[in-house]
Amino acid sequence: MKKKVLILSGGVSKERLISLDTGLQVAKELKKNGYKVKISEPNKNLETNIKNFKPNVIFNALHGQFGEDGYIQTILEQFNIPYTHSGVIPSSIAMDKEISKKIFIKNKINTPKFFTYSYDIKNLDLIKKINKKLGFPVVVKPLNEGSSVNVYICNKKNIIKILSSIKNYKKVMIEEFIGGKEIQVAIMGNKKLGAIELRPKRSFYDYQAKYNEKAKTQHIIPVELNKKNFDRVMSIAFKTHKLIGCKGVTRSDFKFYKGKFYLLEINTQPGMTKLSLVPEIAAHKGISFLKLIKWILKDASKKR
Repeated sequence: MKKKVLILSGGVSKERLISLDTGLQVAKELKKNGYKVKISEPNKNLETNIKNFKPNVIFNALHGQFGEDGYIQTILEQFNIPYTHSGVIPSSIAMDKEISKKIFIKNKINTPKFFTYSYDIKNLDLIKKINKKLGFPVVVKPLNEGSSVNVYICNKKNIIKILSSIKNYKKVMIEEFIGGKEIQVAIMGNKKLGAIELRPKRSFYDYQAKYNEKAKTQHIIPVELNKKNFDRVMSIAFKTHKLIGCKGVTRSDFKFYKGKFYLLEINTQPGMTKLSLVPEIAAHKGISFLKLIKWILKDASKKR
């Protein structure tokens, strides 16, 4: 008898539309293959939906705040039903860019230099600080968003204007800009699944480059790295996956510049849409979308 799977998707984050797409793609694939599936929003009806549907496993297709930052994981723990991807603490660590980068640095994992900014110093002093510590251009990003939401490459002329436009975050990260190749690496439990290089037509791999087919980001697989560098980036991603304590599938984002890999972040709940990278990497390795989903569900059922 096929399992009953409750898919959590939607939510209230800025990645709601991506989450709905992920949930829909997973549901379609499972229904085609005889699974009983119910899609639920993570709202006040969640408890009722879980009690009435009685799922064997919960597929967490949420992205962004409240979905992959330990919040929904804390709620799911009380139901004693297996759920996919990482648990409470790894999720919260990976989603917080400041905490995760400090862990990278402590464990000698190369990452771009950065500092956090709380709108607490004068504009001129901020420019001086950036010149001294990082140099322009810089990357400005929220501490706890995914999918490159509100991420900007800034120069001296536009940084104050951009910081003002995202002031509602109260605290953001200002990070050294690293050029070079965009390399994404997928880890699947104890398996180094593979990597893909992205060549965006836009200035960088931003939200539009990720989710708009018209942006025409070029996907290069296999990646154009020699064996030594390929093995090196796979090992860094695997080390990070284990270091944070992740489960299931993760995707780590790197820049490769002048012979060095720079880890930008690790994603504990990679997308499962038609343009998503982990399914593409898996397909290149002969793992179908269904097989990938079934593995994620099976992995969820193992003890945390």
